[in-house]
Formats: sequence, C-alpha cells, structure tokens
Amino acid sequence: MLYFLGQLGDALTAFNVFRYITFRTAGAVITALFFVFMFGPRMIALLRLRQGKGQPIRKDGPAGHLLTKKGTPTMGGLMILSGAVFSTLLWANLGNGYVWVVLFVTLGFGAIGFYDDYLKVTRISYKGFGGRQRLLLEALIAGIAAFAISQLNSGAYSNSLLFPFVKDLAFNLGYFYILFGGFVVVAAGNSVNLTDGLDGLAIVPVMVAVACFALIAYLVGSVSFSDYLLLNYVPGTGELAVVCGALIGAGLGFLWFNAPPAQIFMGDIGSLALGGALGSIAVATKHEIVLAIIGGLFVLETVSVIVQVVSFRLTGKRVFRMAPIHHHFEHLGWTESQVVIRFWIISFVLALIGLSTLKLR
Repeated sequence: MLYFLGQLGDALTAFNVFRYITFRTAGAVITALFFVFMFGPRMIALLRLRQGKGQPIRKDGPAGHLLTKKGTPTMGGLMILSGAVFSTLLWANLGNGYVWVVLFVTLGFGAIGFYDDYLKVTRISYKGFGGRQRLLLEALIAGIAAFAISQLNSGAYSNSLLFPFVKDLAFNLGYFYILFGGFVVVAAGNSVNLTDGLDGLAIVPVMVAVACFALIAYLVGSVSFSDYLLLNYVPGTGELAVVCGALIGAGLGFLWFNAPPAQIFMGDIGSLALGGALGSIAVATKHEIVLAIIGGLFVLETVSVIVQVVSFRLTGKRVFRMAPIHHHFEHLGWTESQVVIRFWIISFVLALIGLSTLKLR
C-alpha cells in the first residue's frame, strides 16, 4: 500500500523514497520483524494452551529429543506467515502479478502445512496428512503458480531453463516448463520441510537463501544491472525483493523464539510455506538451477532421505544411522548445536557459490 505514496512524489519529493525497491525492502524487513516481536509471545502462549502436549516427538529419533523437546508447541510458522504477509501487503506494489503468485504459493503451502500440523497435534502422532494427498495438493498449487509465472513473463526465455556460468545457454521446455516449474516449487517446499528437525536448523539457511534471491530478483528485474551482468532480464521481478525482505524480517523474529532451547517449533505450516515461496521466486527469476546450489543444504537433506529409503527397500540395510542426515550426525555424537551451526556454515558457503554465478559467465 505504501508503494502508491511514491506516486505523490511529483507533488512532494519526500514521497519519492517509496518508489525505491531498496527502501521498501528495508521497510519490509523491519516491519515483519517488529510484527513478530509484538505478537509472537501471545501466539506462543495461545498455541501452548490449545495444543497441551505440544508437537509429538518421534520415538525412533535421538533419545535426548524426548526429554528436551517434549511439550514444545508447534505451528510457529503462523508467526512467520502473518508477519511476512502483513509486511508484504504494506510495502510491496500490489499491482505486480509476481507478488500475488508468490503469496498464493506461500499461503497455499502454508494451509497444507497447517492441516498437517493440526492432525499431528490432535492425534498426538508425528504422522499427519497422507503423503499422496499432500503432494497432489502441492502439485496443483505449484502448477497454477508456474502457469501464471509463464504468462507474466513475456520474454524470449519465458518457457526456457537457463544455465548458470554460461551466457545465453537456454533449453526451451515449451509447455513442459509448467511441469518443471511446478516440480521446483514442490521440491523446494518439501526439502525445507525435511530440513526442519532441530532448533534453528531450517530458518537460518532459509533466510540466507531468501536474502540471495532478494539480490537476484533485484538484479534480474533491473534493465541496467541485468544487462551489465549478462543476466536474463525479467520485468517486474524486482518487486520480489520486497517479498523476500518481509520473509527475512519474519524469519529473524521467529528465530528469536526458536533459538535453542526453542520456545516454539516452526511446524509444517512454516517449512512448507517458506520452501514453496523460495521455489516460486526461483522460478519467477529464472534461477532454478541456482536455487539448487544456494539451497544445496536442503538438497542434501532430501537426497539423504531418498538414499535411505531406496537402500532399505532394495537391500534391507540403511546407509545412515537415521535420516534426514542431520539426525545421522546426532547419532554419531555431535551435539544439536554443533549440527545446527555447522549446517549454517555450509549454507553460507553454498550461498556464496550460488551468488558467484551472477558474474562468472
């Protein structure tokens, strides 16, 4: 809403600042952060009251979790979504189609995650929504988003897969791009969901990745910067930097309460929504492969689960002591804080590698 104040800049120059994406991105970060700070404690108290025993803990997980995490409420993603959505609506250009597509995916995946968390809490079981039904709903939302993005992007590469490190290397997928884009969104949502297993483990790598894509969206959406860096120019995607700012601010606010020992868990409502948002931004900016680099930690977590399942079904043996892989390292004797901080370091390194693709081509 505040974006439209910039139109008053012709009459009063002080309002010109609202035209700048950088200013509104900073405003979105601060607004979302304070929103979560203000309403977070009330949400935690309400969720703790409503959930009673909190999030069910896997009995086959690390033994210490049954002692340290029992009774902790879940659905902390409500804090993130409410802060991010409020801040986005306040600071973003609501006439921008990409903003609404990302919000559609974020809220759609969040709704699926909410139902999953609700079933877990009410049934007092770590098993929630059926996997097939959940994936079907996610695929439907992601497919609609990918189609909308392909319609919003009228450029020559609207249905093409672009490759980093190489100038003008693209593979035209035609109508199959909608399937590919939908797959990226679904994969991103579920990979973040798998990573969310320890206090603070998922939220920091998500914020690192979102910060990278805030920069990518800003550069790709600028004629001058995209031309200088030899990037594919995608008009309108610069506004997604504001959405990224809102997600970062809300994530920082959540981390305040999720820092070990966590007062609240993110839950599927948060992890699915954040992953879906990240995936949709990557599709909109035509940086799907770069997402796999920057979000390499999420890829690693997902691959560890796939390898574990395939190995057990084919040979009856497990490759890891427990999957996802962060639990494997816990079983090896790493403390929770060691796993989390070391995985954060990995996410920072991968982010730097991913950002290097903007210039190395």
